[in-house]
Amino acid sequence: MKVCVIGGTGFVGSYIVDRLVCAGHTPRLLVRPGSAARVEHPDRCETVEGDVRDQAALTEAIAGADAVVYLVGLLRELPAHGITFEEMHLRGVERGILAALDQSVRRFVLMSANGVRPDGTAYQRTKYQGEQALRASGLDWTIFRPSVIFGEPRGRMEFCTQLKREIIDSALPAPLFYPGLLPLRAGRFELAPVSVDDVAEAFAQSLARPETIGHSFQLCGPEPLTWKQILTTIASAVGKTKLMLPVSALALKTAATLFDRQPWFPVTRDQLTMLMAGNTCDEPGAFGLFGINPRRFDVHSLAYLRAV
Repeated sequence: MKVCVIGGTGFVGSYIVDRLVCAGHTPRLLVRPGSAARVEHPDRCETVEGDVRDQAALTEAIAGADAVVYLVGLLRELPAHGITFEEMHLRGVERGILAALDQSVRRFVLMSANGVRPDGTAYQRTKYQGEQALRASGLDWTIFRPSVIFGEPRGRMEFCTQLKREIIDSALPAPLFYPGLLPLRAGRFELAPVSVDDVAEAFAQSLARPETIGHSFQLCGPEPLTWKQILTTIASAVGKTKLMLPVSALALKTAATLFDRQPWFPVTRDQLTMLMAGNTCDEPGAFGLFGINPRRFDVHSLAYLRAV
């Protein structure tokens, strides 16, 4: 099978390319100018140079494919460069759908995000709108909604690597965020970190599973963990102990109001809102269907952090 992967040079995309190659498929990647060196298995991949904002490039990349996998996602907007949530999460999906329909490619697998909703943050809204566009397309779609994803970063941005560098390696105490005025539940909100290897395996398997067509799946690790447990595990993985202190989310959001459009500011208001809302799954998801025993978030699985 020839699979067009849009976002195939990113963190998750690189692992999905691994799985596709291992399964005997031919990945066909849309690659931004100057990013050819980021292609995994270049001898086994076909590439088309272009940008997700370019309809002609998308159509060329999808031409001759048997399926499309759309992985593009932003954590932070750069409006001055035309890189926005709406452009990447919604318009890019719409252009991908148009190209797939034009080239008679029926199968389309989308990476969304756990917790998306129509009345959420700009990130959540545009991810939700991208889902709705795909659902209404008439294509044979599958949607995956992963929680926060961890794994060896391969030189890309990754959840635990960022926390290690910005919080665990910092001389400052680690922040245990809390809502309101009193630190009664500081650092108690829960996430369910999921391994990038397991996410990639689910994507690859879905292409050969017609029973996944027309369904969306949450992807979470085997157990929810509090923010404090996550920071403690990351610190332990790199042989450290870390002082942790309650920090008012309200105070940080106030600062973010002034500075969160600056690349140097560590977190945006929306990121903090989504973080503290938690990110866990309320359904078994796809792992049981695919026979995947999801990896635990522990010191062993985070051993890669010692090298970053």
